[in-house]
Amino acid sequence: MLEWTGYIKIFTTLLAIVNPLGVIPIFVSLTGDLTDYERRHIARTTSITVAVVLITATLIGKPLLNFFGVSIASFKVGGGILLMLMAIAMMQAKHTEGKQTPEEAEEAEEKESIAVVPIGMPLLAGPGAISTVIIYADASSQPAHIGLIIAGSLMVALLTWGSLNIAGPVSKMLSKTGINIVIRLMGLLLAAIAAEFIAGGLLQLLPGLAA
Repeated sequence: MLEWTGYIKIFTTLLAIVNPLGVIPIFVSLTGDLTDYERRHIARTTSITVAVVLITATLIGKPLLNFFGVSIASFKVGGGILLMLMAIAMMQAKHTEGKQTPEEAEEAEEKESIAVVPIGMPLLAGPGAISTVIIYADASSQPAHIGLIIAGSLMVALLTWGSLNIAGPVSKMLSKTGINIVIRLMGLLLAAIAAEFIAGGLLQLLPGLAA
């Protein structure tokens, strides 16, 4: 088990990576011609998708890595690099192609249901979020530890649902510039966490670095 501050950090990290505020402009543009009921339905389905993806990764991520013979140390380095790329893109107020390619964005415009793909995954619960919960879940095998990570994932999904439900008013109130400022701040936090993942993984792979 970690200290309580550790679980607060896990929750903050997940919130920064999922970044429900950053997806508001995309959500508004994709649902602009829908009714309020349809937008609420998409917001609910999206939040459920985020919860399911993160919880599934928490529970079966490590066994899946073992099945493919990938060490958690290597995964930390790889996941840290991915998070660093995401953080750099966030600090530039850009949406990374690792989350959504131009082809996926174009396809999303034609889909009747966009809640699961691309909004739920990969825009929100993408590779960065999945990598993060797997890495943190490996810190302890105690049920309470896993349960608290799942609780944090559910809280992030709940905040995602709330953010998407008020996407219209928030988009008008903050404007694109305001949203970009928040995204840049979260990107800075994410960069620091990514550096910790990379350093921790390298120390496990190359213990001589600590000497």
